[in-house]
Amino acid sequence: MGNKEIDIYVEICREEIELPQYARLFDAGMDIKAACDVTVSPNETTLVPTGLKMAIPEGYELQVRPRSGLSLKTALRLPNSPGTIDAGYRDEIHVIVSNTSCDAPYSISKGDRIAQFVLCEVPRIKFIVTDSVAEIGTNRGGGLGSSGI
Repeated sequence: MGNKEIDIYVEICREEIELPQYARLFDAGMDIKAACDVTVSPNETTLVPTGLKMAIPEGYELQVRPRSGLSLKTALRLPNSPGTIDAGYRDEIHVIVSNTSCDAPYSISKGDRIAQFVLCEVPRIKFIVTDSVAEIGTNRGGGLGSSGI
């Protein structure tokens, strides 16, 4: 059984930009590359342009997630992870990047893999007001920290 493919129209809005790609056949995420050189100062948060504009179909979102290797080996973080690109957004996509180092800047070069896209289906919520949710489904009980450390 193969993965279902969803058509996404993309506009390349900067020079010499490669489309995101899956590294392996059944990967969930596609690597996103920086569209230009960016230096992120210590304790700074900045936007890194991708050079891409997309028409995401209604009923879907494009999530921007960290790359595990970058998070493990550097002080770079995506502070709003996962970021959401809504179906109605048509401007250039940027990745919000923070350098958590207290003393070392981090240089991102054009073409560096900085994050990944994951396409997710987004059902709409329809709230139904009730007098008590305790009678609906199963109540697992407990709250924050109730299952231990």
